[in-house]
Amino acid sequence: MRGAALGTALVFTASGAVLGTWVSRVPAIVARHDLTPGELGRALLGLGIGSLLSMPLTGHACRRTGSRAWVAGMAVLAAAALTCVGLATGPVMLAVALFALGMVFGSWDVAMNVQGSAVDQRAGREWMPRYHACWSLGSIAGAAAGALAARGGVGIGPHLTAAAWVAAATALAGTLRFVDERTTAGGGPPAAAATGRRRSVVSRALLLVGLVTLCSTVIEGAADDWLALYLHTGKGLSEASAALGFTTFATAMTVVRFAGTPVTARIGRAGVVRAGGVLAVAGVLVTVLSPWTPAAFAGALLWGAGVCLVFPAGVSAAGETDRPAESIALVTSIGYGSILIGPPLIGALADAVGMGRALLTLAALAAVMAALAPVVGPPRARAAGVDQSGSASIAR
Repeated sequence: MRGAALGTALVFTASGAVLGTWVSRVPAIVARHDLTPGELGRALLGLGIGSLLSMPLTGHACRRTGSRAWVAGMAVLAAAALTCVGLATGPVMLAVALFALGMVFGSWDVAMNVQGSAVDQRAGREWMPRYHACWSLGSIAGAAAGALAARGGVGIGPHLTAAAWVAAATALAGTLRFVDERTTAGGGPPAAAATGRRRSVVSRALLLVGLVTLCSTVIEGAADDWLALYLHTGKGLSEASAALGFTTFATAMTVVRFAGTPVTARIGRAGVVRAGGVLAVAGVLVTVLSPWTPAAFAGALLWGAGVCLVFPAGVSAAGETDRPAESIALVTSIGYGSILIGPPLIGALADAVGMGRALLTLAALAAVMAALAPVVGPPRARAAGVDQSGSASIAR
């Protein structure tokens, strides 16, 4: 399964590069179309809505066609959509292109997680954190290349077009090593399909897994949206130092995700989520409450290290149900609901009580993650009512 794992990692890297490329040229796109903050916000909302519309349907599509064909198709369509973003001649065309990019990008995200879960189960390994680490590296590489392109005066259209199709080619190369998750390792149909079971994919336990992933994505997204701003305006750091604080957060996420496979093998997914929740609580509290700049950076490190393995754990747990593709689609869709929930929630609270106090609510979400950690344990442990560490769990 190592070849399939490498192919999956390439696809995750390509997906991250697409997002990093887009983010790196947002300032240039805003300048080209003379967008106000409100217009940019509405365009970004279209990106999020597009993802949330396509993600729930992707599980059914993967069950029909397989994740290999679906990822390949979505990678090509994502390259076409990102090309259209770069060539858009007005705000309306830009909004339409971003909506399309959101639809295919979200679907791509679900399908590659379906493949990653299938590979992990056949290999008997927890490689999911490393796939997501590769996604982070891809986003960093895409953003870095975008910064170089901007500095070199490369136009938005040529840059996004070239980057999009390089990412698509990388993804297509990765799919060549994919396995067909619709069959067992021996080539037969999965047990659930063979017995014809068609129970509803929605269950209490799966919704709780979705809640855990939602908490993690709100906490992670809040750092993306607000951490550098808070360090600058709330802590009085320079713009460069505030950016370094966010870089500390992002670096911690990437490094710990690469270390996530042996850590998960040692303490189990439930243990990882429980420990991550505790670290995230400490990270948020230290970042917000400490008066010392070095402590704020240490808090950002704990914040990133704590939250980074929770989403991969939720995806792995969803993939161990009777209908993995649809379950992963459901859990990731709930998690990506943070796109609509997180920014307005933190923004409204910041207006009412200040940015620091608004961010403290993230500590409560991290505590919820730690409390619900048993729901991401392995199926047999859930069925027996205990997770790998012997703690009480919820049966599937």
